[in-house]
Amino acid sequence: MKEVKIETRLEVYDKLEELPQSIQDLMKAAIEARDTAYAPYSKFNVGAAILLDNNEIIIGSNQENASYPSGLCAERTAIYYAGAKYPEAKMLTMALTASSKNQVTDKPIPPCGACRQAIAEYEVKQEYPIQIYFMGAKGKVVCSNSLSNLLPLVFENSVL
Repeated sequence: MKEVKIETRLEVYDKLEELPQSIQDLMKAAIEARDTAYAPYSKFNVGAAILLDNNEIIIGSNQENASYPSGLCAERTAIYYAGAKYPEAKMLTMALTASSKNQVTDKPIPPCGACRQAIAEYEVKQEYPIQIYFMGAKGKVVCSNSLSNLLPLVFENSVL
């Protein structure tokens, strides 16, 4: 038997203004996207912005449906649009922000499990890590230099 230790390293910033200006701008695009969310059931708005290696910024927001499985998270909305519109471009950085109409969201909110798997698919496809910044509506911002910090034992196509 061999024991394996898995470590996660994240950077935590006390506020958005501590980030480099380019990341602040990307997060502001995610905040604008969050404001376009359609979330009448959960009242939980999420926005995503992805910087591609061609300098395009792709945004997405969560879109709910009365038939819950038919809705789509902000991260996957943005990822799938980027993959469809710019299939050869690498996704470099993703910014995420979430707010609730029911309570103050002042803690960083990471991608859900389904979104982590979708991000992992593109990280594997492009053979390049996607840097992910995430926050609530205000407060601390967390940075992961790769999805592998959030989903260390990724399920990917080499096992199929």
